[in-house]
Amino acid sequence: MIRKENVKEGKAYFNDELIDLKENLVKMSNLVEEAINVAIKSLVEQDIGLAVRVIENDDKIDQMELDIEEQCLQMIALRHPIAKNLRMIGCGYKTVSDLERVADHAVNIAKASQYLSTKPMVKPLIDIPRMAKIAQNMLKDALDAYFNGDVELAKEVWARDKTVDDLDKQIFRELLTFMMEDPRTISRAIHLIFVSNNIERIADHATNLAERVVYIINGERIKNYSESDKSDNQKAKNK
Repeated sequence: MIRKENVKEGKAYFNDELIDLKENLVKMSNLVEEAINVAIKSLVEQDIGLAVRVIENDDKIDQMELDIEEQCLQMIALRHPIAKNLRMIGCGYKTVSDLERVADHAVNIAKASQYLSTKPMVKPLIDIPRMAKIAQNMLKDALDAYFNGDVELAKEVWARDKTVDDLDKQIFRELLTFMMEDPRTISRAIHLIFVSNNIERIADHATNLAERVVYIINGERIKNYSESDKSDNQKAKNK
């Protein structure tokens, strides 16, 4: 009888630890999403102050990554979770790494924004903010899918990655044309290509998280699906 009571208490304590892990992931994800928002705003508005804010706040996100990773390792070592709980903690460990890298991409965008803040734009910023919005929504939805266990939303996020990839290639081609026609634009164009590349990487990390959600819930790995599957999923969503 005593053993059963201890087991129940252990389960209750472990559930509290899972809730605490989730809350810490929510806090970190909120900071990362804010970093992206501010970085893109600093670029569009050519506001160097916003760019500096993103860069200065990165240390806090880095520390949160270390703290949550330690939390995950302790839970695995001390609680010996199995099946879904083990997948959840393991994926949480990987998720903080993705979030930290997304924050690094936001810092990269902010640094490019610092350079571009005092210079005329090569072209009106239309496609880059559009691409950023898609990537931001992908990350938001991937995180919502993770916290709510929503497999269908995760698969929708995964399907959107191709749209961002296509925009990244389009932006590169357009800016390459500007550089060939006017060498004076090369430095500015390269910084915008750098921004586009970093946005594309943010979308990739959102896709990684979406894949992980599907794995947590049903053990299915969707990264092996073909590109045509992504297109089919996106078409189905748009109907």
